[in-house]
Amino acid sequence: MLGLTLGEPFVLETENVKGSIATLGSGINAVEIDLLQPLDAGAKPAPHLPPLNHVAFWVDNLPQAVEWLSAQGVRFTPGGIRAGANGRQMAFIHPRADEAFPLAGEGVMIELVQASPEVMAAYATIAAAAAWALPRTA
Repeated sequence: MLGLTLGEPFVLETENVKGSIATLGSGINAVEIDLLQPLDAGAKPAPHLPPLNHVAFWVDNLPQAVEWLSAQGVRFTPGGIRAGANGRQMAFIHPRADEAFPLAGEGVMIELVQASPEVMAAYATIAAAAAWALPRTA
């Protein structure tokens, strides 16, 4: 009904999750919706809690982003940078802060995903076009 294409089912035992990724659109304009449920509802991590479990953002240099954010006091979930369901490298900002890391996702897990070369090239093109269109001063 919504025009989504449902991807192949997957299981990530270390993340306690099974699901599929639904996609709307294609290429660099594709929007992904992760449809997840826990393998064990009583285990952690709990991909079904809270109901809005996480949001994801593309980043152009995931290791650098994780290093910089950690240095600012952002708490990441255990496991560091790892392959996600779609094979892309990702890391999660923890939903809750602690004493050692006072910054977190305020109740929502935030996923940082390494942008694909195609996405990075598209944004570089957009940035170059925007820079060209800016008024020039003499």
